[in-house]
Amino acid sequence: MAWSRPVGWVLDHVVYRTTVKGRENVPTGGPVIFAGNHISFLDGPVMFGASPRPMHILVKQEMFKGFLGQVLTASGQLPVDRRGDRTALQRCKEVLDAGRCVGILPEGTRGSGAAADINGGVAWLALNSGAPVVPVAILGTRTDAEHLDSVPRPGRRFHVSFGNALTLARRAGESGRASMDRAALEIRAALAGHVQDSIQLSGQPLPFADARQDLTAVAGTPADDH
Repeated sequence: MAWSRPVGWVLDHVVYRTTVKGRENVPTGGPVIFAGNHISFLDGPVMFGASPRPMHILVKQEMFKGFLGQVLTASGQLPVDRRGDRTALQRCKEVLDAGRCVGILPEGTRGSGAAADINGGVAWLALNSGAPVVPVAILGTRTDAEHLDSVPRPGRRFHVSFGNALTLARRAGESGRASMDRAALEIRAALAGHVQDSIQLSGQPLPFADARQDLTAVAGTPADDH
């Protein structure tokens, strides 16, 4: 997996021009869940390249074919069945239990990236692993009315910002369902707020909300059934 770190850096800083903020907010040791907003198929690789720590990103299992599948496997990315995949979540928990990092795009499908809604896998992982969640704002990978499948031209300016880590735990007397719902709301609020703060600081707006004509290449959770 070590070789993939320089590849991510080249994508962010040679192919594109990526400004990175908030690296100091990422815990330097122990497990971390990176939760990013989702506007483009490049979001996962860009987040990977900008992060101060390597991560294993959930990627839809259909991508694990041929040469690309070999690259994804060799770089430590994790396949997920979007129809529902408890196995993928358990694999992520094992990665976190080993003190490593997992990357998730919890909106599940590409859209405006405002984090108006997220699915529950990230909350399940946070509660069951105890790992802090770092919200990640990714801006510029799709702009204005660009199609969901558009490829940004080389040299475009991207902005990646890592927010303050959020640690969640079950409360005494709280049911498992209530804990999941509360954790998901707190993560969504943290991510949505961080995205808006990053827009103000960078001057880079979100793209227009597009009809979700295609499923994300980097899945947020197994619940991705849009």
